[in-house]
Amino acid sequence: MLATGRFTKLAIANPKTAPYGQAAVEVMTKLGLYARLAPRIVKGDNLSQVQQFVISGNAQLGFVALSQVKGDNSGSKWVVPGKYYSPIRQDAVLLKRGADNPAAKAFFGFLKSDAAKAIIGKYGYGLE
Repeated sequence: MLATGRFTKLAIANPKTAPYGQAAVEVMTKLGLYARLAPRIVKGDNLSQVQQFVISGNAQLGFVALSQVKGDNSGSKWVVPGKYYSPIRQDAVLLKRGADNPAAKAFFGFLKSDAAKAIIGKYGYGLE
């Protein structure tokens, strides 16, 4: 669909502030389409705004996180192969002021569990 040009607007997150926006630029660049598509790109402040552009019809296409559309059968989707963009790291940190908080420690323990890994994978995120 990107290559056909049969759309007027393509929504992406701001590549200067959002990793998913930077990944979108990388994908279009690797496909040799970025220069041609650049005039059609509208930038959202974040992925939620990009998704709203598409849902509202203000953009016909958009680069969003797989987790935002997983299980949504409306429209069409393309899961972008990882070879087209640099990995997007999703990290969690325990801040110093929460280091002694039992709930925070329990949450971190949960994040490392098989149950959490199954949930994370279910929504399209890779695991290291």
